[in-house]
Amino acid sequence: MDGTEGLVRGDEVIDTGDPIKIPVGPETLGRIMNVIGEPIDERGPINSKHFSPIHAEAPEFVDMSVEQEILVTGIKVVDLLAPYAKGGKIGLFGGAGVGKTVLIMELINNVAKAHGGYSVFAGVGERTREGNDLYHEMIEGGVIDLKGKNSKVSSSAA
Repeated sequence: MDGTEGLVRGDEVIDTGDPIKIPVGPETLGRIMNVIGEPIDERGPINSKHFSPIHAEAPEFVDMSVEQEILVTGIKVVDLLAPYAKGGKIGLFGGAGVGKTVLIMELINNVAKAHGGYSVFAGVGERTREGNDLYHEMIEGGVIDLKGKNSKVSSSAA
């Protein structure tokens, strides 16, 4: 899952027996990484002591919560017309220039500040520029606070 420059047929391969693992924990908050956990935000290494495989088994059905609760997003049109389930996954699809990035930024901001939760943005199929723009807009808007040793999602009121 990385560059193959310099590899040739017949090179020795060593099987580590481990799956691909990425850093997890508070050190990863506000960071941008690729699919193999390497930081790509030019802010140095992610100094995490904990790593998890990129593929994991789903929890057992009996361990999952069956309660259904609406996530109040603070965006009236979303809460009224297309409410989201708390603890669920949210996908946004649409053409260029329709406001997906603005909506994502507001959702992440509201979850972090109003609910004290965490949001993970995975830009599947996104152009690097769009992810970079979102990251810098979130810094400018105070959603991501770069002050201090590690970046944390800002906990101050908007």
